Amino acid sequence: MTTPHVLISEVGPRDGLQSIATTMPTAHKLRWIDALVTAGLREIEVGSFVPARLLPQMADVAEVVHHAVAQHPHITVMALAPNLRGAEAALQAGVQKVTLPVSASEAHSLANVRKTPAAMVQELQAVVQLRADTAPQALIEVGLSTAFGCTLQGLVPEDDVIRLAVQCAEAGVDEVGLSDTTGMANPAQVRRLFTRLRAELGPKAGAAHMHNTRGLGLANCLAAYDVGVRTFDASQGGLGGCPYAPGASGNVVTEDLVFMFEAMGIATGLDYERLLLARQALQAGLPEEPLYGMTPLAGLPKGWTGGTAAMPEGR
Repeated sequence: MTTPHVLISEVGPRDGLQSIATTMPTAHKLRWIDALVTAGLREIEVGSFVPARLLPQMADVAEVVHHAVAQHPHITVMALAPNLRGAEAALQAGVQKVTLPVSASEAHSLANVRKTPAAMVQELQAVVQLRADTAPQALIEVGLSTAFGCTLQGLVPEDDVIRLAVQCAEAGVDEVGLSDTTGMANPAQVRRLFTRLRAELGPKAGAAHMHNTRGLGLANCLAAYDVGVRTFDASQGGLGGCPYAPGASGNVVTEDLVFMFEAMGIATGLDYERLLLARQALQAGLPEEPLYGMTPLAGLPKGWTGGTAAMPEGR
């Protein structure tokens, strides 16, 4: 199998499912995750550890984590935790990577996690200590929310974003990525911020998490790739958004992102036909929910040879 040049981190089972009103039955979630792994996904965010009264879509997260870890030990099973309590539950469930949302916008931070960005940095320090005490093998990632603008606050100064990213890295996390939570980013801005992030953080500079709210998701991913980013969050069917950022619809569609990279000769390690089968598993679990994506609608070009990597042993 061609060594992948980029890592596609599938966030649909968390970011996608928590953003819609319908709750996918647990059995369908498990079948969808299994199909994503069969397609070649190596990192999947399978849920979030938040109170079920706030996000009933995530009430089965511990069961989903247990299934993913037991059935697919060769992938990275991720989950989001908004605070220390959530991180403790995630680590106890056995996740290999915990993602914490730290917002560069104070208004969004208060709406999303009810803490200021400064308070979230303190929370990170507590989570890092918890990891050291209970699960030293686990990774901790920060997705720096509203890094490119906020529907509540408006402009988010780039200096503030980089300063907060440095504080998160100094708190002891393993990676700090940038998230276009509100779909306000443009390619020039993406190049500037990721160039600065990589210069400041070196190997701790993390993923690009882009939304397609204004149709620039793929362009922004390509801009990030051009300045050295190699990990990209995406959501199958384009599900996702942010309940605390009005109008922030639509993550980058996994199927379209994979097609773009593979068409350019940039290996993703995914089998495209099996990715389409995973899309069918997603639709079976959410039969009334619209799915997005240009490539699934148009089909693959005649003579297509990309995205057909052989599966490694055990898959």
